[in-house]
Amino acid sequence: MYMDALNKTDQNDSSEQYSAVLEAVVWKKFDRWVLPMCTAMYLISFFDMNNIGNARIAGMQTALNISDYQYTMALTSALVPYFAMGLPSNLILKRIGPDRLLPTMITMWGIGAAMQGFVTGYTGLLLCRFFLGLTQGGLFPGLVLYLSSFYPRERLQIRITTFFASASLTGAFSGLLAAAITKMNGRGGRPGWAWVFILEGLFTIVFGIFSFLILPRSPETARFLSLEERRYVVSKLKSSKSISEDDREDDFSWIEVLRAIRSPQVFMLCIVLFFGGTLLFGLAFFEPTIVAGLGYTGNQAQLMSVPPFIFAFLASVISAFISDRYGCRGLTVIFFAIWCIIGFSMFYATTSRHVQYASLFFSVTGAYASAPAEITWVANNSAPHVRRASSIALGSVASNSGGILAIWLLGSLSPGPNFTVATITFIAMSIGLVVISSLNVFYLWRENCAKAKMRLSLVKEDELEHLGDRSAWFVYTL
Repeated sequence: MYMDALNKTDQNDSSEQYSAVLEAVVWKKFDRWVLPMCTAMYLISFFDMNNIGNARIAGMQTALNISDYQYTMALTSALVPYFAMGLPSNLILKRIGPDRLLPTMITMWGIGAAMQGFVTGYTGLLLCRFFLGLTQGGLFPGLVLYLSSFYPRERLQIRITTFFASASLTGAFSGLLAAAITKMNGRGGRPGWAWVFILEGLFTIVFGIFSFLILPRSPETARFLSLEERRYVVSKLKSSKSISEDDREDDFSWIEVLRAIRSPQVFMLCIVLFFGGTLLFGLAFFEPTIVAGLGYTGNQAQLMSVPPFIFAFLASVISAFISDRYGCRGLTVIFFAIWCIIGFSMFYATTSRHVQYASLFFSVTGAYASAPAEITWVANNSAPHVRRASSIALGSVASNSGGILAIWLLGSLSPGPNFTVATITFIAMSIGLVVISSLNVFYLWRENCAKAKMRLSLVKEDELEHLGDRSAWFVYTL
């Protein structure tokens, strides 16, 4: 008896040691193979969507003879199909396979991005922007859904932040890159602003073709994992509720789409993402224009647009580590929403160009560092797969809708250099972020308390099937 117990103890110790080895290895493998590809995809998407701001500074608007209103319409023509594609793309992602659908999107929008360098008027620019939005719209919700099937919930935000923070690096390096590319002015009979579109678009096409060869379909089919590692990852994903224990729960169902729409936390987070998207897209598209309005011109404006985005990148990464460590998605959003309040208030309250430039470090950082926490919050608290896919897509639609509002606010309705109406609106939305996020934290905390009471009087086997995140054993991330 004693020897049997001793042997069993040794076996348990050995099993725990082996699990610890796997734990240290598998996520690092995903970080080497999956995460860099997702980061590069999103980085490229932001380059191709937002480099129009750099092209504008380089003379595109004057060369094409378009008004501020027409420029705003060109931006809008990309975002309308962009947000319309989020839900259908996410619903078919698993069936077609992310290893096929995502690279196809990249290659197609690369063509549209490059063609912007050959347009000669307003109509051509509108068509290229529409095609760009149509082919790129499914990428962001698709990447969030894709990563949520590779990492446990408690490891997700730092990974989403890694690829999302690349957006802030885009804001930094797009200025540097545009300053370098515009020196090709006159080469091949094309102006410098046209080469910004052509070169960056050609790189996107090449990367899209390359990603067909690298991107794995799922953890179960990842070639860089051994059989034991695949089994371990799947068991960890199931235990953390990242994927369903019963694969049948992940089959498509319109009922799960409706449950996502009717979910109180998804509704509140869509409001949060609408506010956050307004701030994010406004700064992504117009930060170079805002900087130019502070008295900087030409390449100096391109270069001065860089530092706020570098600071935002560092803040995003640090806050993501903290948020994953303590599971505090809501508090992260609230904290950086307060940064937005400070930044936009500074910009509104002063006429000092130096203070207004300093305010961008608060507003850009607040908008960019809160966004990964917002979308991770959605992914963490939605299950099974179809409900999560729908929730992420709805959040993306809300965020992109805010982007359309931001474009019109900063593009036509609130003229620079002070952007008074837009700045007041951004202050109000930043306050709204704090209020709605606080309400959602309270709601999820109350739901977790109710679930804890249910677990005391209920056996898991007696619980109804296919409840997803409504299960008493699914604990919401606050």
